[in-house]
Amino acid sequence: MPTINIRNMRVNQEGTIASVKVGGELGRRLRDMGLVPGTAIKIQGRAPLYDPVALRLKGFTLTLRNNEADLIDVEVNG
Repeated sequence: MPTINIRNMRVNQEGTIASVKVGGELGRRLRDMGLVPGTAIKIQGRAPLYDPVALRLKGFTLTLRNNEADLIDVEVNG
C-alpha cells in the first residue's frame, strides 16, 4: 500500500498509521492522543485555509496542525 503523510490525504480518505516521525515531547504528545502505528484513521474535514485537518480515530475527532500532520505517515486504503 502507498504511504503518505496525513497532510496529503483527501477528505473522507481512510488509512492506517504506519509511523510517527518525531520523538521527544511532541512525539509523546501525539502518541498520547492515540496516534500510534496500526491505528485506523479517516480524514473528516479541513478548515477553509486547509489548516488544521480534522481526523476521526478510535471513536473521536482530533484536529492537527499541518506541521504536526506532516510527521505522521499513513498507509492509505485505495
